[in-house]
Amino acid sequence: MISIPINLAHIRTRIADAALRAGRDPNDVCLVAVTKTCPVEAILVAWESGQRDFGENRPEEGAQKVVDTAARLAAENEKPVWHMIGHVQRRKANLVIAHFDVVHAIDRLALAQKLSALAVEAGRVLPVLLECNVSGEASKYGYPAAGWEHDPALREHLYAEVAAVSALPGLRLEGLMTMAPIAADAETVRPVFASLRALRDALREQLPGVALPHLSMGMTDDFEVAVEEGATLVRVGRGIFAA
Repeated sequence: MISIPINLAHIRTRIADAALRAGRDPNDVCLVAVTKTCPVEAILVAWESGQRDFGENRPEEGAQKVVDTAARLAAENEKPVWHMIGHVQRRKANLVIAHFDVVHAIDRLALAQKLSALAVEAGRVLPVLLECNVSGEASKYGYPAAGWEHDPALREHLYAEVAAVSALPGLRLEGLMTMAPIAADAETVRPVFASLRALRDALREQLPGVALPHLSMGMTDDFEVAVEEGATLVRVGRGIFAA
């Protein structure tokens, strides 16, 4: 637990340095502390160190952690921002609506429609991002987007999906998300992040009024490269919570 404040400070410094190298304002990058393997006590240590955004991969486990953390922070004047960053099954969409503030991994229109209906019923607007599989890895979730730059049919499909999601009530489409392949050298995945940024820019041009301000990309081993390529949300777990 003692290492968490030190790790957080180190990660924040590295984010700031990467942003400055790219000519960006470090304040434009939000660190999401991924807590999927962490007890509530670790979350509270991170909270006391100034961390406010947290991410979970699984709706059921995450929902319980949200409840337990809220109980421990009941006397606070503010509360954590909880990001659902993992794959969501439609049958668990109600847990997401009840407990999470942002969803990073919308990967099909049917899920977006389900979340939309539940959000409208709950009287809320849910910020969401579309997960795009720009690496082409079969093991990754997300809208197929590998080679979108050279595939007109794939581009048109992506444009149509983004337009459809952006029109749903109860949702506010705020950007794109991707997961890069695991690599020993983070530089080898730079093209993945660059491709997502370029896709976001193409969507902005194709769909006026769809701002897509956020790019959720980069994890413990590659977040600096992701920041250099335009990430506004980086998802770091092991780099913060590992001893």
